[in-house]
Amino acid sequence: MQAPRFPIEPLLPAILRSLAAHPRLVLEAPPGAGKTTQVPPALLDAPWLAGRRVIVLEPRRVAARAAARFMAQALGEEVGGTVGYRIRFENRVSARTRIEVVTEGILTRMIQDDPMLEGVGAILFDEFHERHLSGDLGLALALDVQAQVREDLRVVAMSATLDGARLARFLDAPRLTAEGRAFPVAIAHVPARRDEALEAQVRRCVLDALAAHPGDVLVFLPGAREIARVEALLADAGRDVDVLPLHGDLPLERQAAALAPADDARRRVILATNVAESSVTAPGVRVVVDSGLAREPRQDPNSGFARLATVAIAQASADQRAGRAGRVAEGWCYRLWPASQRLEPQRRPEIAQVDLAGLALEMAGWGSSDLRLPDPPPPGALAAARELLQRLGALDAAQAITPFGRRVLALGVHPRLGAMLLAAEDAPARALACDLVALVEARDPLRGGSGLRDDWQSRHRALAALRGGRGDPEAHRSALQAIDQAARNWRRRLRVDAEPPREVPAHALGDLLAHAFPDRIARQHPDDPRRYQLANGRSARIVDESALYGEPWLVVSELRGDPRGGDGLVLRAAPVDAAALERDFAARFVEEDRVVWDARTRGIAAVRERRFDRIVLDVRPLPTPDRSRFADALVDAVRQLGLDALPWTPGLVQWRERVRCLRDWMPELGLPDLSDAALLDTLDDWLKPALAGLTRLDALDEADFGEALRSGIDWSLRQRIDALAPVRIAVPSGLERTIAYAHDAPPVLAVKLQELFGLAETPRIAEGRVPLTLHLLSPAGRPLQVTRDLASFWANTYPDVRKEMKGRYPRHPWPEDPWSATATHRAKPRGT
Repeated sequence: MQAPRFPIEPLLPAILRSLAAHPRLVLEAPPGAGKTTQVPPALLDAPWLAGRRVIVLEPRRVAARAAARFMAQALGEEVGGTVGYRIRFENRVSARTRIEVVTEGILTRMIQDDPMLEGVGAILFDEFHERHLSGDLGLALALDVQAQVREDLRVVAMSATLDGARLARFLDAPRLTAEGRAFPVAIAHVPARRDEALEAQVRRCVLDALAAHPGDVLVFLPGAREIARVEALLADAGRDVDVLPLHGDLPLERQAAALAPADDARRRVILATNVAESSVTAPGVRVVVDSGLAREPRQDPNSGFARLATVAIAQASADQRAGRAGRVAEGWCYRLWPASQRLEPQRRPEIAQVDLAGLALEMAGWGSSDLRLPDPPPPGALAAARELLQRLGALDAAQAITPFGRRVLALGVHPRLGAMLLAAEDAPARALACDLVALVEARDPLRGGSGLRDDWQSRHRALAALRGGRGDPEAHRSALQAIDQAARNWRRRLRVDAEPPREVPAHALGDLLAHAFPDRIARQHPDDPRRYQLANGRSARIVDESALYGEPWLVVSELRGDPRGGDGLVLRAAPVDAAALERDFAARFVEEDRVVWDARTRGIAAVRERRFDRIVLDVRPLPTPDRSRFADALVDAVRQLGLDALPWTPGLVQWRERVRCLRDWMPELGLPDLSDAALLDTLDDWLKPALAGLTRLDALDEADFGEALRSGIDWSLRQRIDALAPVRIAVPSGLERTIAYAHDAPPVLAVKLQELFGLAETPRIAEGRVPLTLHLLSPAGRPLQVTRDLASFWANTYPDVRKEMKGRYPRHPWPEDPWSATATHRAKPRGT
C-alpha cells in the first residue's frame, strides 16, 4: 500500500537546504500539511545532524504520543525505537531513539540538566503559536545554548497560525511556508437559544449535523467535564454512531480509539478539547461543531497558581478548528456563537497572564535574567514571583538560586509544591505530601453542596475513603480517581515506598502546606475569632459555618481578595500546629525594639515587638528607648503623611517654586530637584538632621525646616536664585510688586495699570529669558487684561480699556499717550 503523501513533502528539500545554511528556521504549514510527522524523519540523514537526536516539542501529551506513534508506524517500528516520547510520569525512549517527542516541561529540564545538549542536533518547536510559557522558556534556553556553546544546534519554530514575520525577525531566521491541502468549509453560526445550556446546544447541533451531512463529527469543548456531560446527552444519537471522548486525562487506549480510522459502517462523534485543534488528526471528519471555548492557564489570585480558566478562543484557533472539517473533502463548521461576536486575532502569550514563580526559578537556575524571550515578562509579576521564591528559601537576598532552590527546580513542579515535597522528613510524610500535591493541582473533588467547604481535611478524607473502597456521596468519584493516580505517580517519581495514611492527625496537612504557602500562614485575631492576620500583612475572614472555626493558626491555600482592600475570604485552609511553626520557621519569629510613629497620638512610640513575619504576636512599651532612632521614626511619619505635614510658610512655598522654575529655565545652574517625589526620596538626607532630638513632628519650627530645605544649595547659589528669580520687582510707579511663581505656569506680576505708564516692554527675569505674565488691574484691583506683550497692549487694547474705564474711575489718570505718561499708584488730587 502506497504511503500517503503530505503537502509539506515538496518543501522538505528547501527545509534541509535552509538548515544546512542557517541554524534557525521559521516554518509555517497549515493543519494537515504533515509538518509534525514528516519534518523530523527528513532531518535524520542531514550531514549537519551527524547522527544526533532530533527533539520535537509538543504542547500536549495527547499530541506527543500520537505524533511519536505515527512516525514509528511509518518506519515499521514500535514506539521507543527510532522514535520515542517523554511526557510527565511517562518515558518511551531507548538508546536507539533518534527522534524524541517531548512536552514543554520535559524540554526545560533537559536543557537545565545538560546545557551542552550532548547528543542533540536539532530542536523543533511545534505549534509555537500556542505561546505556552514553558515553550517560550524552552526556546529562550535553546537560543542561549546556541549563542553561547552550540553554534551547530538547529532551532526550528513551526505552526499553522503563528505571526511568522514577527517570529522570523525575532529569531533572525529564514521563513518557509508550505502549501495546505484543504477543501472548502461552509461556516454557519448557531448561537444558543434562550436559557439553553452549552451541552444542550451542542447536542442539538450534533444531531442536526448527523442528519444533514456525511462523515464524522468533531466537537470542540473546553474541558473533560463538558465532554462527559455531552457524551451522556448523546447516548441516544443512534445505533450506528459511536461517541468518543478525546482529552489528555484519558487512558491511552481510549485516546487511540478516537484517533484511529473508523469502521465504514459506523459514524463517529469525537468530543475533544483543543488538543484536536492541531498536531493530531481525527480521520474521516467532515463536520466541526465549535463551542468557541477553551481552557487556558490564567493567574488565579485566590490560590497563587495559574489555573485553567474557560475563555473565548482566538480567531486563529477558530480558523484551525474549522479547517479540520476540510481535510478529506468539502466540510461544514457550526460555530456556537453569534456571527456578530468578534474574537481576538491571536492567542495572548501565557507569560502575560500566569504566575511567574516557575519562570523566575528557571531563570535563576540558568544563571541569567537576560534570556531572549519572545515577549518580556511583566515586571510587577516577575518581582512578586521572586519575592515568593525568597520566602520559600529558593532564592537568596541577592536573588541567586540556593541549594534548596536547585532541589526544588529539579522536581519540575510549581515552586510552592516543590518546597512542600522537600519539607517532608520521612516516608509517611512524603506520601502525604504527594497526596497534597495531587489535591492542590486538581479540580475540587467535592460537590458544591449547600455551603462553602473550606477545609483540606474533608478532601483528604474523601480520597482515603475512595482508597478504602468506600464511596463519599459529597465527592466526584472520577475526580478522586484522577487525584489518586496523580499521587501514585508522584510517589513513584520520588521513590516513596510508604502507602499514604488513611487517617491524618489534625495539623498534619497544615504543617506540610505551610511550606508551600509561608506567606499565607495566619493567626487568629485576639478580638475576633473569625478574623485572621496573614504573614504577608493582609487580613482574612472565615465564613460563619467554617469547619476551621476556633483554630488559632491556619495556612490558607486559597483566598479571595477584597478589591476594595478589606478582609479577604478564606476559601481553603488547614490548621497549623504552633509548635511546628516554631520548629520549622524559627527564623521568622523575631523580637525587635522599634521606635515608630504613632498616628493616633501623632508622636513617637517606643515598643518591644515580637512577630512571626508580619504577624504581630506581642507588643510591650520600652521604658528606656533609643532616642537616636527618633528622627528615623519622624521621617517615616512624613513618608506616611506626606510633605504637607511639614511647617510650610507662604514664603517657603514660593522659594521652592522659584528654585523649581529656575531648574527648568537655566539647567546650567545645577539646582537640585525639589519636586514632591524627589523630596520624599531624599528625606534622610535633608530633613532627618533637622529632626534630631525631637519627639513630635509639630516640634519642628519654620526656621529650622526652611534651613533644612535649603541645605542642598550653597550660599552663593542662593544669592543667584534671589537675583534671577526675585521675590519682588520695581515698577515705574516707584513701588515694588510681588512676583508669583508656580512650577507648571509662567511667573505672574499683578499690578495696577497706572503703575506701568511709560514702560514700553514687558519686564523679564532669569537674565532676560523669561517674560512675566502681567495681570493688569483696575484702580479697584480687579483684572482688566492678561498679557505677556505690554507694547502690543498699549498700542491695540489700551484705547478700548481707557474709553470704558475713564467714566468708571474718573479720579484716576487715563492719558491718551500711556507711553509718555507718568506712572502712579495714586488717584488725581481733588479738583483736578
